[in-house]
Amino acid sequence: MKYLVLIPDGAADYPLAELGGKTPLEAAEKPTLDRLAKKALVGTVLNVPDGMVPESDTANLAILSYDPAIYSKGRSPLEAMSMGLTMNPGDIAFRCNVVTVSEEEEEYEEKTMLDHSADEITTEEAAELIRAVEKELGTETRAFYPGVSYRHCMIWNNPPAYREFCRPHDFPGQKIRDKMPPEPYASLLRRSYEILNRHPINEARRARGLKPANSIWLWSPGAKPALPSFKEKWGLSATVISAVDLIKGIGICAQMESVDVPGATGNCKTNFSGKAEAAIDAFRRGRDLVYVHVEAPDECGHRAELENKVWAISQISEKILKPVVKWLDGCGEDYAVMVLPDHPTPIVKRTHTSDPVPFLIYRSGKEEDGVDCFCERTAAAKNFYLPHGYKLMSLLTENGREKNE
Repeated sequence: MKYLVLIPDGAADYPLAELGGKTPLEAAEKPTLDRLAKKALVGTVLNVPDGMVPESDTANLAILSYDPAIYSKGRSPLEAMSMGLTMNPGDIAFRCNVVTVSEEEEEYEEKTMLDHSADEITTEEAAELIRAVEKELGTETRAFYPGVSYRHCMIWNNPPAYREFCRPHDFPGQKIRDKMPPEPYASLLRRSYEILNRHPINEARRARGLKPANSIWLWSPGAKPALPSFKEKWGLSATVISAVDLIKGIGICAQMESVDVPGATGNCKTNFSGKAEAAIDAFRRGRDLVYVHVEAPDECGHRAELENKVWAISQISEKILKPVVKWLDGCGEDYAVMVLPDHPTPIVKRTHTSDPVPFLIYRSGKEEDGVDCFCERTAAAKNFYLPHGYKLMSLLTENGREKNE
């Protein structure tokens, strides 16, 4: 038995007047996804437990059967694991975005958060900026490490007291005064602006009409997580395919294989077809379950790019789902496909919400009373609701319980 799990990150949304009252998921041309939905089990699921922050680490942990209330330790340590960083006792990892804040002559606290991704800065440019920050702000117990695009990491051994920091994608266009972390973390943000605002990389970006990555922003601190082996839980060999360090980190911590795809970026300019090829290759190599995560719809939601979000959903259906299902149809084994967003990233909010999301589970050789169009509205109308996302894997594999229970 083969299992494909496809996660169009943040694809769920709200009805929009610009789409005639449809959501991006409902408006997208996605014939393959809708064809499966007609014969699939369709419903809604809550991946983010009440009281927890609607982040991708929480939601994807749930989908992979790890109860977030037990296993969620923040996204940053998962990203650190994916980056190959060593976390020692007492180490706390922090997500370190490079962001764009306003440049007017005002106190740092009076600046405005313009872009949490600094115009989706390239990995090469951002790496040089993070090296500049490390040179000035790194110490024997605190270090900054470059990651992918705007996503980076700070690790601090036995850091000063901290609380959950504000996420930069939660307040685009707003003043940062009320969003600032406590000291000494706030001082790091101020000093980073002094280091980065007139850095040659940013001067070159301005000359090209791009936003400068003129500050860091710290958030999501956490200690090293410990996840039970996915294979020991389910008896399935599994591969995770994602451009996002967070998702790769979950896979690595769960002792899943993590596959990097050339040209996979975490935004709309990603290698959709390459992810399909990697999934097919994993199945050919004998993997039982392949978990394909695509960040593009989420980034479009954060950036309020409606047309791109609709387009990204269609590309996921036709450039990833279609070829993988075609291969599974001819592989000589039964298979199941589960498709769902991890959480909504509504265009009007430009950040994650905790609403339930639609899901489908299609099984070869079995017909369910599905829906004509896979979207939020039709899924809710089925009146099949799962309040705990970490139960999805049992539903997909038709195991009444996990292997180790």
